[in-house]
Amino acid sequence: MTSVMWMVVIGTVVAALVFDVINGFHDAANSIATVVSTRVLSPRVAVLWAAFFNFIAMLVFAPKVADTISKIVKINAADHAYVYVVLCGLLGAIVWDLVTWWWALPTSSSHALIGGFAGAGVAYAGWDVLRWEKLLEAVKFIPLAPLIGFGVGLVLMLTVYWLFRRWRPAQVDKLFRRGQLLSAALYSLGHGGNDAQKTMGIIVALLVASGAMNADVELSLMDPSTLWIILSCHAAMGIGTALGGWRIVRTMGMKITKLKPVGGFCAETGGAFTLFFATHLGVPVSTTHTITGAIIGVGSITNLSGIKWGVAGRIVIAWLVTIPASAVVAAGGLYLARRLVGF
Repeated sequence: MTSVMWMVVIGTVVAALVFDVINGFHDAANSIATVVSTRVLSPRVAVLWAAFFNFIAMLVFAPKVADTISKIVKINAADHAYVYVVLCGLLGAIVWDLVTWWWALPTSSSHALIGGFAGAGVAYAGWDVLRWEKLLEAVKFIPLAPLIGFGVGLVLMLTVYWLFRRWRPAQVDKLFRRGQLLSAALYSLGHGGNDAQKTMGIIVALLVASGAMNADVELSLMDPSTLWIILSCHAAMGIGTALGGWRIVRTMGMKITKLKPVGGFCAETGGAFTLFFATHLGVPVSTTHTITGAIIGVGSITNLSGIKWGVAGRIVIAWLVTIPASAVVAAGGLYLARRLVGF
């Protein structure tokens, strides 16, 4: 490759890590909304707690999600122009993430990345460039992730109500205030395990497109050639989470429904279960979808009339448009890149 192309590769890696920081910043609400809204932790302490578990998730989960993401678009290693496909896919996701952050909508960074990568790929090489089985697996979990979170959160809440039905409210509150430290840690672990791997997959796709890495590479902490990818992505995710995202925290933890510590515990645990399950399968899911479903599941038991269905409706609309919107932005970016660079 030419020196200019190598500069593009390096710049794209930097852009990927910036996306990871933005992802952590944008999705900080997913990890800490309930623990903050129940006032178990202050926002500052909560984001540091979540950031730590985002980072150490690399020690827990195999990089199956990264493998899925890296193979959504069929990369032709002989055609280095695919480097621009990856770059424009990232830019599409970043632009959509920042727009929805400004609007205070907890949309999915995951689906923004999937939409951006797919949109740039289609704009460059047509629909045949997509691996539909990988793409449809992620799309299938758009409704499944919140439904699983809803179901697990609901069942947990019913179970806890039955087990502690003879306890005084003050005792229950005290117990689950402590319990939320564990549930928030578990959810942050699942969040880091699923979301950081998405950027890892993008970097792998980039390096395959540039010819710097074989298509059959396997990410491993034991392999020095891939260790830097894992460490940098999890570190970027942790930094982004530590920076926080209070605008979205207010929507997630306070505007949908009001939770007590016991409800926060059940919502976070239900969300964590869903993320652990999806990451084990290698499916990139939306942490936003997951925790929202769990919060509504818990809220339907504790305070059905208190759920702000109008806010939930706005969130659902944002979910539906994320993949096509980020795809259009990425395709537009690729069109401009082709005019400017001439590939």
